[in-house]
Parts: sequence; structure tokens; C-alpha cells
Amino acid sequence: MFMQGRDFCDRLQKLLAARHGDIGNKSDFFRSAVLLPLVDTAEGLAVLFEVRSGNLAWQPGEICFPGGRIEASDQSALAAAVRETAEELGLAPAQIRPLGPLDWVIGQIGVLLYPFVGYLAADVADLKPNREEVAEVFTVPLVWLLAAQPQVGHMEMATRPLSDFPFHLLADYSPDWKPRITYPVWFYQYGARVIWGLTARVLKGFLDLCREMERPSENLPTNPSKICLPDR
Repeated sequence: MFMQGRDFCDRLQKLLAARHGDIGNKSDFFRSAVLLPLVDTAEGLAVLFEVRSGNLAWQPGEICFPGGRIEASDQSALAAAVRETAEELGLAPAQIRPLGPLDWVIGQIGVLLYPFVGYLAADVADLKPNREEVAEVFTVPLVWLLAAQPQVGHMEMATRPLSDFPFHLLADYSPDWKPRITYPVWFYQYGARVIWGLTARVLKGFLDLCREMERPSENLPTNPSKICLPDR
């Protein structure tokens, strides 16, 4: 097929201008959404965490935020985060006030995570966690988290070709493991609780945002217990 360069480029430019950017290999990832829940407690504003049920096949017993897979029926990632939070904590969706998105996180283990911040208009004692998914919930005062210095460790990812890899096309390609990237892992220890992994990464991004909001030059409250507190 013969193509005129200018005509082809004009049509291609029009097509590309109508597109919205997306992740081309999105199907390679487990797409999920979580809510970082803020809640009022006797110690002031706090972040609520879940301990995953020991019966779950994926990361049993680990600490996480409410959330889960984005289903085809969800209108958006935020809708998925609110739905999962309501189901896991026994809340009505109206008791969850979304405050906005945090940065997306692409996990090295194949997770594409959409985190959001929300305020729970409920007492922690009144929550009714779904015991099939949630072993327990606990809170950590925001003022404590803002003052905490997390421990940082590092992990290494490596790849190796499997049996269907066409070695004959790449004669010098090694069949052994190849180290690829090294990345940081944050750990927040609150008493006997250890918050780490993607949950800690999302938490760190949120805390960095709160510290930025706390700067005196922004004319915002300097009392950490007042930061991010939504209107009633």
C-alpha cells in the first residue's frame, strides 16, 4: 500500500489527538484501589488500618488499607475503593467522605494500585468488619505518624527466561537469573504492629503530602492533629 507521508501524518496526528493516555500493558497488572481512612479518635485524627484475615490466600495476616480489585461494574477506581471499604468495615457508602487521590503506585510484584484518602464519619468501636476478610482493625494517631522515622530496607528484582523463550533468536542470551532493579521498602513500627510493603509506600506518600501542607509559608495549621481534618 502506497502512502503519502504528509497525508498519513495528518491523519495520524488527528487520531492521536483524540486519544487519552493510558497504560498500554494494564492487563499485565492486578488493578486495585485502596482508601487511606482518616477517623476521629480520643487521641485526635488517626489513620485506620486493617489486619487481613488469616484465611485469605493473598497476604494473610498482613496490615493493609481497605480496598481490593477494581471490578468491571465499578464506575471508577474511587468507586471501587469506596465499595470495598464499605463492604470490609460494615459502613454505608454515605459514611465515607472521599477527599482525593494520592499518586498511583506500580508495585514490582505486578500490582497497579490507585490510592485515595477518605474520612470515615463513624466511631471505630461501631465498625463491623467482615471477618472473612478482616481479622481486626486498629488506628495510629496522625501526629505519631508525622513524627515517625520509618526504617528503610531494600529488595532486588530479577528475571529469567522460561522454556518457551526463543533462545535461537538471541544466541548470547543467558538462561540464568538477571538482577534488574533494587528498590526501597519502608517499615513503620507502631508497638507490635509493622506496616510495610505497598501499604507503607502509600502511607509515606500521604505523610509527605501532609508535611508539605503543614509548611508555615502555606498559612496552614501547624498542629499535626488538625491536618487534613475535613469539615463536619
